[in-house]
Amino acid sequence: MVFVGRITRQKGLPLFLRACAALPPEVQVVLCAGAPDTPEILAEVEGLVASLREDRSGVVWIPEMLPRAEVVALLTQATAFACPSIYEPLGIVNLEAMACETAVIATATGGIPEVVVDGTTGVLVPIEQATDGTGTPLDPERYVADFAAALTSVVSSPDRAAEMGRAGRARAIDSFGWPAIAERTMEVYRSVL
Repeated sequence: MVFVGRITRQKGLPLFLRACAALPPEVQVVLCAGAPDTPEILAEVEGLVASLREDRSGVVWIPEMLPRAEVVALLTQATAFACPSIYEPLGIVNLEAMACETAVIATATGGIPEVVVDGTTGVLVPIEQATDGTGTPLDPERYVADFAAALTSVVSSPDRAAEMGRAGRARAIDSFGWPAIAERTMEVYRSVL
């Protein structure tokens, strides 16, 4: 299981770390997480990571932002990628994971459902959110439990995860690759001529 992202409220890392506590003990958790927004969220993440490490082995935290090639290597080797964002206009990182043939478990918010096909390229986790612009879960415990269940479901079935990964790569190429983008751009130009 891998998470790649900045340490911000919007990326949902504290919620993800709480969900990881419910994962089967043999599941490795790799966090490629750096660039914290505030000292407070950094301290919260440090505490959650320390707590996880007390109860399980295999929690790896890479606190710096890695070069692209190293992130690709992490994503390619992972059984699943987690995107617990509570605000995400599109979620390019999901496309990156899908392009690496990695199943995606992500929050059903913002533009993420336009990228991740629930049950095909990964699992979308439902969330009821505050409408104040923060995206804060109205029921954080339920969201954490639902995210943990989705994570466990995918990592407990490597064949299913691999199938989702293959479907995700095909979707990333077919729907979001440069040829597809160029064709959609040409369609727009044709429609105005």
